[in-house]
Amino acid sequence: MLKWALIFLVVSLVAGALGFTGVASGAKTVAKVLFGLFLLGFVILILIAWGAGELIF
Repeated sequence: MLKWALIFLVVSLVAGALGFTGVASGAKTVAKVLFGLFLLGFVILILIAWGAGELIF
């Protein structure tokens, strides 16, 4: 999921540089949502691992 967030970030930056503001805005929103979901999933997994008594690292 982080890979897709980075892809949409790059699309947003390229579209913004070329003047496609609508596309850039949409890609930026998708990148933010995907990154937020990735971060939430990461935190949940860390909490589950901590609760089980075994840290992943």
